[in-house]
Amino acid sequence: MRKFADEIKTHLTKKLIPFWEGLKDEEYGGYYGYMGYDLKTDKTYEKGCILNNRILWFFSNAYMLLKEGHLKEAADHAYGFLKEHCIDKEHGGVYWSLTYDGKPKDTAKHTYNQAFAVYALSSYYNAAGNKEALDLAFQIRDIIEEKCTDSDGYYLEAFDRTFQPEENDKLSENGVLADKTMNTLLHVFEAYTELYRVSRDDKTGERLRFMLDTAADKVYNKEQGRQEVFFDKDWNSLIDLYSYGHDIEAAWLIDRGLEVLGDEAYTKKIAPITETITNNIYERAYVNHSLLNEAENGVPDTTRVWWVQAETVTGFVNAAEKHPEEEKWLAAAADVWDYIQENLIDRREGSEWFWSVDENGVPDEKPIVEPWKCPYHNGRMCIEVIRRIGQ
Repeated sequence: MRKFADEIKTHLTKKLIPFWEGLKDEEYGGYYGYMGYDLKTDKTYEKGCILNNRILWFFSNAYMLLKEGHLKEAADHAYGFLKEHCIDKEHGGVYWSLTYDGKPKDTAKHTYNQAFAVYALSSYYNAAGNKEALDLAFQIRDIIEEKCTDSDGYYLEAFDRTFQPEENDKLSENGVLADKTMNTLLHVFEAYTELYRVSRDDKTGERLRFMLDTAADKVYNKEQGRQEVFFDKDWNSLIDLYSYGHDIEAAWLIDRGLEVLGDEAYTKKIAPITETITNNIYERAYVNHSLLNEAENGVPDTTRVWWVQAETVTGFVNAAEKHPEEEKWLAAAADVWDYIQENLIDRREGSEWFWSVDENGVPDEKPIVEPWKCPYHNGRMCIEVIRRIGQ
């Protein structure tokens, strides 16, 4: 396990951090938004606000872990771009994307996107002690609660610039258009967990409890031992889809939320669910040293996606912490890490991870960086393993 942790720390400090620092845009702010499979950076590509905010989260947490000044400088740079460009100063909230020089491009407001701003700002406040960042986090939290919920308090998805509802094409896949999604709920929960951790704000804590109830009562399918993914406005599931990556990610993020919340009644209610989800992922989707992507109508997708493997390592390490007597969890985490090293890390100079590989380990020629391809999943995996297993 020491070798496992040391390898991951080396990867974080020698591969991931230098790669993302190298994408800093010194002229227009933020970080460049695209690098193709050919490793050519397009400096005029749009800048996704989710990408920038995940980079802000990454450097804030890397700084808190490693205490190296250049990491705070990288976080400061991302924060400046968020504050000056990503936030709509007229209507509030965070744009979907900007032009390369920081002008609004896609002005849609998505709840998922607002959540990542709260997540990043909360961590940045913790790292830098910048009260302005915490104030911004609360402002966006309030926008989510006031503009992005239905009459019952459940989170809706997509809106135009003025927060009028739109079709949820950005977070709908597999041929459905969803009114509500497991994914957005999970990441609002993740963001509020971080905001509550750094502020102990009562309103945020109550919304965490509400989301835990929602996850247990609306999203979790107890007969199948998994989460459903896409829903209509009345929480009817729209598709038979088992998202293995989201399930293992949700299990450890919900456990983290329970730990931060410290509410014994909710831990008693929810912990058995995350336990079941994790065990089922281990039994059903952990195949050939890695995790399958998903299964639609019972048919597995054998693609190995970068973020799914990263979340699997974190999820199995989380299970090992809960059950140190069961050696299988750390063994599985290390096994998936070995798979990542052999198949997903791009060994070419100036690259990071491939987006995905097929079941034979052949990489898809997808971008190395684009609005969704970020250091959030794999960087967080590194940070979590180092924090949990040791420095």
